[in-house]
Amino acid sequence: MPTATRDLLPGTLEMLILQTLRGGALHGYAIAQHIQQTSQDVLQVEEGSLYPALQRLLRERWVTANWGISARNRKVRTYKLTPAGRKQLGREIAGFARLLEGIGRVMRPAES
Repeated sequence: MPTATRDLLPGTLEMLILQTLRGGALHGYAIAQHIQQTSQDVLQVEEGSLYPALQRLLRERWVTANWGISARNRKVRTYKLTPAGRKQLGREIAGFARLLEGIGRVMRPAES
C-alpha cells in the first residue's frame, strides 16, 4: 500500500525533492514520478504537497525555477538545485541519518 506524503516526517519531502534534483533540472510532474519510481511505488507525491514544498524551496533559494517547453510542447516550470540547496541537502541527509539511527535503537529488541 503506497504511503501518502502526509505520512512522511516533516522536512522529508523537501529532502527527497532536493535529492531528485541532484540529477538535473526537472519539472514538477517529473519530480513526483522520479520519487514514486525510485521508491518502487512506496512514496506517491500529490500535487497538493509537491508544489507548496517547491515554493518553500524557492523561498529558501535552495532551488531556482525557469519556464520552458516540455517534450509535449507544453509550458512547464523547471526546477534546478542551487549550490545552497546542495549544501542544505547534505545537512538534511546527515540529520535524517541521525534520526534513523535513533529510531533503529528504539526499535531493536532489548539485549538480555
